[in-house]
Amino acid sequence: MAGLKHFKMAMDPAIVRLNMCRADVSSNRYKYFRWTPRTALISFNYVILVPSILGYFAYATEGKYNFRAKRKGDLIYEY
Repeated sequence: MAGLKHFKMAMDPAIVRLNMCRADVSSNRYKYFRWTPRTALISFNYVILVPSILGYFAYATEGKYNFRAKRKGDLIYEY
């Protein structure tokens, strides 16, 4: 394995072309982005809705569970 010359492998032109296109589009993604109702909804969900739901459940269950030094059969509820 140490003596093989890996750069001598034949390259598939279709894969090379696809990779060049993919690299070009991903590095210039901001040039092709447009705000549409779909992208606005997705952005709202991931920026506002998901953190709000996770924050609500974290706040609602704060201090209710204790996982330290519990044995089999012990309850983890603290309230």
